[in-house]
Amino acid sequence: QVQLVESGGGSVPAGGSLRLSCLASGYTDSIYAMGWFRQAPGKEREGVAAIYTGGTSAGSDYYPASVRGRFTISRDNAKNTLYLQMDNLKPEDTAKYYCAATPSLDIGLGILSRLEYKYWGQGTQVTVSS
Repeated sequence: QVQLVESGGGSVPAGGSLRLSCLASGYTDSIYAMGWFRQAPGKEREGVAAIYTGGTSAGSDYYPASVRGRFTISRDNAKNTLYLQMDNLKPEDTAKYYCAATPSLDIGLGILSRLEYKYWGQGTQVTVSS
């Protein structure tokens, strides 16, 4: 089992920045990939950043076009912490953000698909005002 706890959410004006953190505990050596997802009211949960933490692709990161160049995912292995640096935030970035981890990617939908992830945090709210 892996436990994930997010922090760092808040309210910022458009153009501002936030850094989210996700502390992982438990059987963290089993983790193969980690990601950040978000869900706005009435919308599906979508991937905004993901990174391989194991295997030959370890360190490779991925983003959808909507956030590429504004969001950066990183991991501090010594602290078992995943980060999401969000810059130039826009009102459409407003959502609850979730940290996720998985020991494998078995379904074949890709590292940014929520369906690939087994472990989830409780989420942290990000609100961007115009």
